[in-house]
Amino acid sequence: MVLLIIGLIHFYLWKRLVRDPLRPGRGRRIGTALAVLLCALAPVTLIGVRAGYVKWLSWPGYLWIAVMFYLLVTLAVLEVPRALALRLWAGPGRTAAKARTGTAGTASSGQGESGQGETVPASAAIPIADAATGPVGGAATGAQAGTTAPVVTDVPPTVPPSVAGEGPAGEPEPTPEEKRGIERRLLLARGSAIFAGLTAAGVTGYGVKTATSAPRIDRFQMPMAKLPRAMDGTRLAVVSDIHIGPLTGANHAQRIVQVINSVNADLVCIVGDLVDGSVAELGRFAAPLGGIESRHGAFFVTGNHEYYSGHEEWIAEVDRLGIRPLRNERVPINGLDLAGVNDLAGEQQGDAPDFGRALGDRDTSRPVVLMAHQPVAAKEAAAFGVDLQVSGHTHGGQMAPFNLLVKLQQPVVSGFGKVDGVPVYVTNGAGFWGPPVRVGAPPQVTVIELRAT
Repeated sequence: MVLLIIGLIHFYLWKRLVRDPLRPGRGRRIGTALAVLLCALAPVTLIGVRAGYVKWLSWPGYLWIAVMFYLLVTLAVLEVPRALALRLWAGPGRTAAKARTGTAGTASSGQGESGQGETVPASAAIPIADAATGPVGGAATGAQAGTTAPVVTDVPPTVPPSVAGEGPAGEPEPTPEEKRGIERRLLLARGSAIFAGLTAAGVTGYGVKTATSAPRIDRFQMPMAKLPRAMDGTRLAVVSDIHIGPLTGANHAQRIVQVINSVNADLVCIVGDLVDGSVAELGRFAAPLGGIESRHGAFFVTGNHEYYSGHEEWIAEVDRLGIRPLRNERVPINGLDLAGVNDLAGEQQGDAPDFGRALGDRDTSRPVVLMAHQPVAAKEAAAFGVDLQVSGHTHGGQMAPFNLLVKLQQPVVSGFGKVDGVPVYVTNGAGFWGPPVRVGAPPQVTVIELRAT
């Protein structure tokens, strides 16, 4: 299905960026070959890089996927004004050409509508002359005048196939109005292609700069009725989707740790998708996480990408770095309970979330904050009276307008919302997955300040 979708997208891009704006010739052939190459690059990157192969394709492959996405979005938005312009601006020549082409199809003996004579059906009888009196169509004399005979279709034509007012093989030569219409359509196609190309390149460039910059601090105050007065103002630094991987570089984790430490948090909650690769590959890049500072410690729950990267090894590595994994369990922190469940993706590897174990036997008079990677987990947490769930996973959509599609899977895409009565806060994440591009969803470290009410 993915290959089919990628193929259809590239066919559409080829049509709008190569076939429509370029005349037949060398330029169109080069454009077609490039479209085929890029069509192959996208799935090779998605499959090969994730499997640990052809990692050198990461940057060009993922950047093309981002450009492809924004080319598709831009061209799709242009379809309506393009159609209107074709009808209003390039329409007269096009209509005339269709009319001439349709009329030419009714001409006899291959003649088009050139304005010379009338169209005569091939089955009709026409005057002819005897061979001795001159060529066909010459003046008839004597008894030969008015003589009729059926048309002989296998007689070689005595008039060249291209005559005044006709193109090759009897096709009508375009009129000046038709030529203007053709040039207008070509200009419109080229203008659309240039606009789409510049827009896609500009948006992608902006997205790369945003994605590779330091995460911003997002602040939110959460009123909590059960929170003891002594814990009023408790600060949770919530970070998700760090995605340490082949594109992030050695300083990615260090930069995030600096932002976390700058907020003087009481608790640090790392809610999954820490890595995209094995401990052997990426352990050295994750080492700066051991420098996280907070008053009551740092905690971690698995995300779906941990299950693609060897979750057991990473759980041990995170613990070694001084970050406590919460494995379907909770810990008391003064007058607050902090709970964590495994990600929903763990079900496929025998490491499923267990909400009953994490929340079932707790003192319900105490407030509880639940760490769960996916916002949709709140639907199962609702039965346990959770006071706040902190999540990630969505990246805030990462590349707008993709956030509209994320909404189809997750009940909250970014920021605060409620799911079956459970307050849920979703952070955008501090890294990126796939294309190193963020548009409309900058990287974040979220600081949630709990307020006693």
